[in-house]
Amino acid sequence: MRNAPVSEGTPVGVFVGLATLDVIHRITEPPGPNEKITSTAQFVAAGGPAANAAVTFAALGGRATLVTALGDDPIAAMIRADLTAHGVGIVDAAAGTRRAVPVSAVAVVESTGDRSVISADAVTSEASPPADLGALVAGADVVLVDGHHPRIAGAAVREAAQRGTRVVVDAGRWKPVMADITAFATDVVCSSDFRTPGADSPEATAAALVGGGVRTVVITHGGDPVQWWSGGESGSVPVPVVEVVDTLGAGDAFHGAYSYYSCLDGRGVADRIDRCARVAALRCSVVGPRAWLSKLVGEQIRK
Repeated sequence: MRNAPVSEGTPVGVFVGLATLDVIHRITEPPGPNEKITSTAQFVAAGGPAANAAVTFAALGGRATLVTALGDDPIAAMIRADLTAHGVGIVDAAAGTRRAVPVSAVAVVESTGDRSVISADAVTSEASPPADLGALVAGADVVLVDGHHPRIAGAAVREAAQRGTRVVVDAGRWKPVMADITAFATDVVCSSDFRTPGADSPEATAAALVGGGVRTVVITHGGDPVQWWSGGESGSVPVPVVEVVDTLGAGDAFHGAYSYYSCLDGRGVADRIDRCARVAALRCSVVGPRAWLSKLVGEQIRK
């Protein structure tokens, strides 16, 4: 798969957060207790919210760098190989060390495309920011953080805020670090399940974030319209209807596309969301973690 060409004026994104190795099985139905089943297909690829967002950003034509913590474990080498093959540069805050690298066990049900994921994460990681983080952020048009590797995420959003760089927070679920990083966010892109402390609905969550100074809040609802709040206005954007065969990483694709389109001039919030929704819908319509990327370039959604 070839990424869209990189040229002068290309959006530059720094993605801070989790990288995993995903072992993915397609199954006809979930196994019962103490049952063994045979999958119909198997894939192995790098995963994690920030990593997948970076892959999407690169496939759309951006220059993406992932700041994460991998170390020298053999599994880390597999993650690096996949990300590098898909145009993502890697800054490893754990280089030269041996550490456990998260491996995700993923099952995707063929009839619905729904996925189940079992994985370790990095929300309690003590990895320190790399020495060149400031320089990376200085050269970026957008910085996305997913709340994993909290010390690195906190340093990145502070650097970005000092420079007036757009900060996108991938808010899939509340993590303790969210209170810190959303304070510096320009854009928070949430799933409908995300709740700020004390909020009992997506609307209450959005109100809390906007009240805390976030400029733009976007909330996705799977196949239902995407809600947004920005600059005192609000609205919703419908998502394309597709045959859903694989939802793994669809939210990450939305976040990567949001980061990319936020770098382009003349894109209002609704237009940006419409393009992101088409990217995520395309992801859901193709089996496997990477096959859809060639179709992404072919569809010319980036235009």
